[in-house]
Amino acid sequence: MNIGEASLASGVSAKMIRYYEEIGLIAPAGRTAANYRVYDADSVNQLRFVRRARSLGFSLEETERLLKLWGDKARASAEVKALAVSHIEDLDRKIAEMQAMRDTLAELADNCHGDNRPHCPILADLAGRDGAAKASKKASRN
Repeated sequence: MNIGEASLASGVSAKMIRYYEEIGLIAPAGRTAANYRVYDADSVNQLRFVRRARSLGFSLEETERLLKLWGDKARASAEVKALAVSHIEDLDRKIAEMQAMRDTLAELADNCHGDNRPHCPILADLAGRDGAAKASKKASRN
């Protein structure tokens, strides 16, 4: 099949297929006499694997490692699990960071009157003002 058909079958855009070939994540496709790329069922399966790994947030490097493990029938599942657990830990850390950002922004929005007055605690915080005042307020409450 050509690149368009491989794209439809795998759910990976033709542009990304070319990119994955360029960086060596997947092997370059065979070529016809007219120099068109030709993909087989194994290539499409690899592309589906890459799409799924990327949709779960694995980096290109992690995806490459997972592809190698998938292709290695003598692999130890412990190595695959270790990669997954490490990725879960990264996701948990990012979730905590995003929750902290959300909480801070929600507090700032709650303290903003949202009226015609020019004072805005959101802008003041972004400018670095009020941060020291908030910290001392919190410290005095504790």
